[in-house]
Amino acid sequence: MDAEASLWERSRRAAYAEISGIAMRLFLDQGFEQTTIDQIAAAAGISRRSFFRYFGTKEDVLLGDLARDGERLRDALEDIPTDIGPWEALRRALDAVHALERDSSDLLKIARMMYDTPSLLSRSAEKHRHWQSLLLPDIRARLGPDADDVSAAAIIAAAIACLDTAGEAWARSDGTLDLAELYDRAIATVRGST
Repeated sequence: MDAEASLWERSRRAAYAEISGIAMRLFLDQGFEQTTIDQIAAAAGISRRSFFRYFGTKEDVLLGDLARDGERLRDALEDIPTDIGPWEALRRALDAVHALERDSSDLLKIARMMYDTPSLLSRSAEKHRHWQSLLLPDIRARLGPDADDVSAAAIIAAAIACLDTAGEAWARSDGTLDLAELYDRAIATVRGST
């Protein structure tokens, strides 16, 4: 039975990746808002109903990696020694998952789409809220035994806001500015060390 489940899961992941790739090509060629779910389904050779077996919304196709990035970030954070403070630990975790590296023209187009499309920004914010719940236990522990959820959540929310601010500035600069430097500058401002 485990082999069947494994085969089913591998098939599901392959279909998910194929549909995502087709949708991404359409988004990059036509734009996010101009691409319909029906176009994605037709190009992928599936029904509209089948599309919704893999994705809750059209936004989830473009932002699917964002959800997985939260899990990767949590795992990277857990690998960082607990004597490292929360701000530095978050920065190291972002480095570990390469969240501050942007070198592809496709990534630039995707970032522009995200920052120019209200529905994508809204869905991105939802996924980032999920990041908060994933990262909260680790950051609270780094703050010490008397720490509360409010303090830990505030640090995480500020770090995510700085990442979004840096990402938008990077996209608006056509990728000419350094994303990691923008993030570090935003964090320094929030922490009052500018």
